[in-house]
Amino acid sequence: MDFNKIIEELKVDEGFKPSAYQDHLGFWTIGYGRLVDERRGAGLSQHEATILLENDVQRVIGALDYRIPWWKELPVVKQEALVNMAFQLGVAGLLNFKRMLDALEKKDYTEASAQALDSKWAKQTPQRAQRIATKLGA
Repeated sequence: MDFNKIIEELKVDEGFKPSAYQDHLGFWTIGYGRLVDERRGAGLSQHEATILLENDVQRVIGALDYRIPWWKELPVVKQEALVNMAFQLGVAGLLNFKRMLDALEKKDYTEASAQALDSKWAKQTPQRAQRIATKLGA
């Protein structure tokens, strides 16, 4: 059996959709006809979800490199905090934290932490925000 031939055939037959859609029977599907609807016992394995997460984190890092060129000069723990925030909020959402980013660029980590906590985000996800703010202020 020619595995690659089958893959190419299925790509043509199924078509590609980059976001979730309902198939002709109304079940949620994604990509090349991948059933993800829990009503049919489908979904992602933990391994598949990890691959998606790793790809998403790489995308976030690339966007941070482009949008905040100085961020890689920060201590690693602060870089990790920014990646976490950008993953949750999107890079555009992170960029709205202008006072926090300004403080980070100036290496005023106490102020950066305070600015992170003085936000709607911190009220919406208090435990995560506190953990990240601690990294920013450390």
